[in-house]
Amino acid sequence: MLKSGLIFGAVALVLAGITGVINFQLCAPCLALFMGAGAGYVAGMFDKPAGGTGASAKVGAGAGAIGGVGALFGHLGGGLVGAAITGPEQAADLARQLGLPASSDPAGFWAGAIGASCCFGLLDVALMAGLGALGGLLWYQMTGKNMAGGTPPMPGMSA
Repeated sequence: MLKSGLIFGAVALVLAGITGVINFQLCAPCLALFMGAGAGYVAGMFDKPAGGTGASAKVGAGAGAIGGVGALFGHLGGGLVGAAITGPEQAADLARQLGLPASSDPAGFWAGAIGASCCFGLLDVALMAGLGALGGLLWYQMTGKNMAGGTPPMPGMSA
């Protein structure tokens, strides 16, 4: 669980950071759907939980949640860098062009940038944990239930 979570957490950190820097954090939750399921499936492959569907889902959810924490940190870092690049004046100009009420108050701008980064990051943690459980269940249905309590013998070896 830990190995899979750290692998997918590193990937999520980079991808969420990139989407934050280019001020398009809305894409990262879409990526979290696939990364969470992948983390759960890979956690099943690494850990091979023997307790059935419940154990597989638990391992997958744990790996997804660990990966989601990487996405949370990526959102925070990338969101702050993207906000620093944009700045409150440019964000207010964009809002005015779109016909929205705008204020160039720096405190409100930074509070909104940090709040949005936290919200998207926490959404990623929840999505990745939930879909990690689904990935763990998929691993069990496709591979785990056929293992019969242990790893199968190597091809060409007799038991």
